[in-house]
Amino acid sequence: MSEYQFTQDWFHWAPDLWKELIPLLPGEPHLRTFLEIGSFEGRSTVWIMENMMQDGEHIKCVDTWEGGEEHGAEDMSAVEKRFKHNMQVAQDKFPKRNFEAIKDYSYGALAHLVGSPFDFDFIYIDGSHVAKDVLTDACMAWPLLKPTGIMVFDDYVWGPSRDILHRPKLAIDAFVNIFAEEVEIIHVGYQLAIRKKGA
Repeated sequence: MSEYQFTQDWFHWAPDLWKELIPLLPGEPHLRTFLEIGSFEGRSTVWIMENMMQDGEHIKCVDTWEGGEEHGAEDMSAVEKRFKHNMQVAQDKFPKRNFEAIKDYSYGALAHLVGSPFDFDFIYIDGSHVAKDVLTDACMAWPLLKPTGIMVFDDYVWGPSRDILHRPKLAIDAFVNIFAEEVEIIHVGYQLAIRKKGA
């Protein structure tokens, strides 16, 4: 069997937190749905499939595979090829765990998902790191999250030397403050995890 092909590990701090989130997911086992905005090579996607999902469950991954300003001179066509390879390996291992890649800008993909039969138990936001994009992703994804569902933002304290408008923290703070009546903060660290209050 083929092995995963990863060249970066920007996920190593997440599993300890995410293991604690699994029992908090609202959906019934074998029926839960997952959404990932920003997939890169698929390391977090693979972890979700291997550790959070059960047979019969679904994950949708949204990415342009064009890269962002944080990726520098990264060969994104090679990144996309590694993502496809890694997801094929994961599908071979877990053929009953359903996966779909949506190659699109997040706002386009999220707009298309509104009104679809999918309401998500878990949403991971790790796309563009520009504040206005992060805020757009969060605001558009929030209605797609089930009551008591979990949303995780990556890179909450990333890039302190960068302009405040070109890192996620300002947007995440704004979102949490604006939606405070609906948000329960679960964890604050390199990642920020929140739960949507029940109806």
